[in-house]
Amino acid sequence: MAEQRTELTDLGEFGLIERIEKQFLLQNSTSVKGIGDDAAMISIGDEYLLVTTDMLLEGIHFDLSYVPLQHLGYKAVAVNVSDIAAMNGKPEQITIGLGISNRFSLEAIDALYSGIKAACENYKVDLVGGDTTASSSGLVISITAIGRVTKDKVALRSSAKNNDIICVTGDLGAAYLGLQVLEREKQVFLTNPEMQPDLENYEYLVGRQLKPEARMDIIHELAEKNIIPTSMIDISDGLASELLHLSKSSGVGIKIFEENIPIDNLAYETAIEFKIDPITCALNGGEDYELLFTINPKDHEKLKHHSDIHFIGHIHSNAQQNVMVTKQQTMVPLKAQGWNHLSKL
Repeated sequence: MAEQRTELTDLGEFGLIERIEKQFLLQNSTSVKGIGDDAAMISIGDEYLLVTTDMLLEGIHFDLSYVPLQHLGYKAVAVNVSDIAAMNGKPEQITIGLGISNRFSLEAIDALYSGIKAACENYKVDLVGGDTTASSSGLVISITAIGRVTKDKVALRSSAKNNDIICVTGDLGAAYLGLQVLEREKQVFLTNPEMQPDLENYEYLVGRQLKPEARMDIIHELAEKNIIPTSMIDISDGLASELLHLSKSSGVGIKIFEENIPIDNLAYETAIEFKIDPITCALNGGEDYELLFTINPKDHEKLKHHSDIHFIGHIHSNAQQNVMVTKQQTMVPLKAQGWNHLSKL
């Protein structure tokens, strides 16, 4: 009898994570939160130590034909800092695991680390160690970020409450459209190497893809206003996917309004140019690294005039009903159609 084989694509990334999580029980009292949030939580007195790891693999997460190594280094740090921010924490240290092949020169590695250094200086984090090894399959970057948050201010995916207001920072969909522009220009170049890339009119979108920023500025502003989000997550896999994470983790329902979802004008126009629905880019594009969080309605007054925080909907009690109200006042179910990290394996 043939041994049963389950394809990873059938399970998906989040299904695989859940399967692994179920096999491991926390054995130490200091291990407060393991798999299942933006960062692990380790108890240290009045604070939680926050620990998160992200990997970036050449050919999967980035294409060096159009991604400058300096930008890649910066982005690798920023995406980890974003996970610490999503716990309402402050990042303090990073370690780096680097897999490199001999096709990279010393100057190339210097360029990569110049981007890492710029991000460390911007986010005030220290590079405190790591590991370097040979790689036969392209460049591999794995960064672990370490931060902390006082126990009474941590924000989890699992603590959204009925009637909470759903907020997002910045604008959504631009990073995905920046990737579409870069991919198009790559194909043009491959067809005709004499053609120069036409990126001048897409600078904002390309920047959102190549050099995203973790929204630590928002974390500091919330602290200044004495607001502790009731739940929070960063938007790496698309707004819809992250909303469904909040719904599942908190056992609540989601209701958002299409007209309130922030989309940059250039992103909107570029989506139309590519014949893509702009709202689809915002819901499912990913890699925006904005913050999605919920607040108690009593805190609305403190944020209602904030130019970079948008109120897109509210939490309700029916965990089986996660919907978006369209501009035509039709309710459509939210579906996670963002990128599945295992779909191309």
